[in-house]
Amino acid sequence: MDATGFSVRGRRVLVVGAARSGVAAAALAARRGADVTLTEMRETFDAADRLRTEGVHLELGGHTVETFTSADLIVTSPGVPVEQPVFDAARARDVEIIGELEFAWRFVKGPVIAITGTKGKSTTTTLIGRMLEAAGRKTLVGGNIGTPLSAQVDQSTSDTIHVVETSSFQLETTTTFHPWIAVWLNFAADHLDRHPSEDAYAAAKARIFANQNQNDWAVLNADDHEVIRRARGTSPRQVLFSLEGVIDDGFVVDGAEIVHRTGTDVERLIPVAAVELTGRHMLNNVLAAVAAIDLAGVRPQSMLAALRGFHGLPHVMEPVGEIASVRFVNDSKATNVEAARRSIESFDGGVVAIIGGRYKGGDFGDLRGALTSRGRAVVAIGEAAGRVRAALEGTVPVMDATSMAEAVLRGYQAARQDGVVLLAPACSSFDWFRDYAERGDVFKEEVRRLRERVGQAGREERKP
Repeated sequence: MDATGFSVRGRRVLVVGAARSGVAAAALAARRGADVTLTEMRETFDAADRLRTEGVHLELGGHTVETFTSADLIVTSPGVPVEQPVFDAARARDVEIIGELEFAWRFVKGPVIAITGTKGKSTTTTLIGRMLEAAGRKTLVGGNIGTPLSAQVDQSTSDTIHVVETSSFQLETTTTFHPWIAVWLNFAADHLDRHPSEDAYAAAKARIFANQNQNDWAVLNADDHEVIRRARGTSPRQVLFSLEGVIDDGFVVDGAEIVHRTGTDVERLIPVAAVELTGRHMLNNVLAAVAAIDLAGVRPQSMLAALRGFHGLPHVMEPVGEIASVRFVNDSKATNVEAARRSIESFDGGVVAIIGGRYKGGDFGDLRGALTSRGRAVVAIGEAAGRVRAALEGTVPVMDATSMAEAVLRGYQAARQDGVVLLAPACSSFDWFRDYAERGDVFKEEVRRLRERVGQAGREERKP
């Protein structure tokens, strides 16, 4: 039994979904003495044999009602919608249904810093982890980024700080999840292919505060009205950050420095020049990380040490290189319209944006302002190409591409000699790719191939 009193020993635990989180939850439940079944729609998956050796029963190729109704506890992977008949049948039998994040949390021994938001979660989570490590604190970083929380439970101690990226899919199935510090970065319409409404999406995000009390902290973006509205009336003490500098008490950019304003006093923390990330919007993530880490007692020298040499994460405003003075930037993780807008606004001009994929909500028309002032053209890709074209034609030239190779080439041709080809899809990747990472990797590979072709052509021209 865990220190919290939660135990699965001898209980029938059903894990739904065999992605990373589901596999980690099933293995954790087996190690804790449960009778575990994992059910998965696919016929097989990579970790199947390993789970069998750990004593997990596998139900592959579909779900059966009997498996759900005979369970004592159901643990879902974040990608699994719980609005399905098999879940309804389990609810009718009063079977408890929780997500992997909630399941893992019940075993965690140390304090949790949880980060949510529509954009910037992974960068902020990584920065907070780096700052804690630079301060010599025992730290585990995971959740929606990298390692599932269930895979870190066995390493958890009372002095371990868990830095956990939390998505709306994870938060919507929490019931007791209780972070010490909860960070909400921003909010914009997203995942409307999964959540029934924008309000439901926001409510799922707001669950990050649901079990906090007056001894806990909520770190909030003062520039985002929806974040502030959703946090109103919650129990934790609030700390604000503002990239626009509109607050008198909180963390802001003041000239060339990030500072902590406290009424009439100003504590100077770190110079903006120490931030080696592309795009002004990335300062929003740094501000949030600094605010959270200040609450954890970390001093500016450790913040500076963590920022030194940190150029961001793969697929997040990632410089890919230049070809004949045309820059290429991979922001494949910009999977919603608001994220794409911020990506475009990171440049002074000359942007050729590659936009499209599988539509998941939002209005591509919201990109018109950024493209009018900074855009040179748009290359529309994937299932959403028609929507992109309809929303943006007349703002800048819009051209279609039927592959990433064609998108990179057409972007390069449109960018001319001083532009930027920016992959900022504003959509999910699941029409052409397995995930955003594969999409970004293919973009980078096509840039590499184009560089070779352009270089070869140049060498041919120079032959006598």
